Amino acid sequence: MNARSQQFVLIPELAAIMAAVPPLPVVTPQSVAAVRRRVDEAAARQPRPEVHSVADRVLPGPAGDIPVRIYYPGPAERLPVLVFAHGGGWSICGIETHEGICREIANRSGCAVVSVEYRLAPEHVFPAAAEDFYAAACWVAEHAEEIGVDPARVAVGGDSAGGNLAAVAALMTRDRGGPRFAFQLLAYPALDALSERPSALANAHAPMLDRETSQSMWSAYGGATDFTQPYLSPLYAPELAGLAPGLIVTAQYDTGRDDAHAYAERVSGAGGAMEVLEVEGAVHGFLSWFAQVPACSHALDHACDALRTALGHPAVR
Repeated sequence: MNARSQQFVLIPELAAIMAAVPPLPVVTPQSVAAVRRRVDEAAARQPRPEVHSVADRVLPGPAGDIPVRIYYPGPAERLPVLVFAHGGGWSICGIETHEGICREIANRSGCAVVSVEYRLAPEHVFPAAAEDFYAAACWVAEHAEEIGVDPARVAVGGDSAGGNLAAVAALMTRDRGGPRFAFQLLAYPALDALSERPSALANAHAPMLDRETSQSMWSAYGGATDFTQPYLSPLYAPELAGLAPGLIVTAQYDTGRDDAHAYAERVSGAGGAMEVLEVEGAVHGFLSWFAQVPACSHALDHACDALRTALGHPAVR
């Protein structure tokens, strides 16, 4: 361990994993293909828990078809549902890389999970990913009975860049008079492309995702857009009233930790309800190690319990 990394006192089991996992490299048009291959190979080694059933579909989107994969924890009979956006800096990852976490959320929450394959940057810059995810979430709410879920119990969620897309979908549906989402489940979401809050600086060299790579991902997705555009950086929305309640799961050593708290404070100050769960000794992306690290599993339990409770679903454990 070098002197710089000693400032990050990780959960022991997570520290052992991070010792073998190099930080994500910077994303550029030249490097993105190699980064995608690396992430795909790593994800293929993750556990994929059994679920009741899985269905692949294609939904209509603003620029063509949007593939989705639906995970059912039980018979498809008006189940509550989480429409999920995978992380990966809007530029890497997809349905396959997030198979494990989506299956586990379905099993632990008792909710169906619809995982969305939105368009990726840098080939497709803002607002492609946001519009794809919002279109998919609207389709699920408007065609719920077609896929065996309850239109009154639709939540949006995601991790990292996917948390950004879920938060943006909550803003979009409020602004555009779309369907009413019942909950937001945001795991270490990207909320402010220009953040200079203390955690952005203190965790600039944190394991897993450092600030340089994070900023490269914002640039790949944002392109020439003003980074204070609220559908890109939700913390710049002038008003955060009228949003679905939610939970933000964040990590002590995440650059966006203070952004998460700031967002929750603004939502709560506008009359909403946004809880924050900050996990000490954790890094960006930590929920993905639910099978190896007990503390990550406990945090995922908290998130799934919050989701299940918000959607009025009975306990599954």
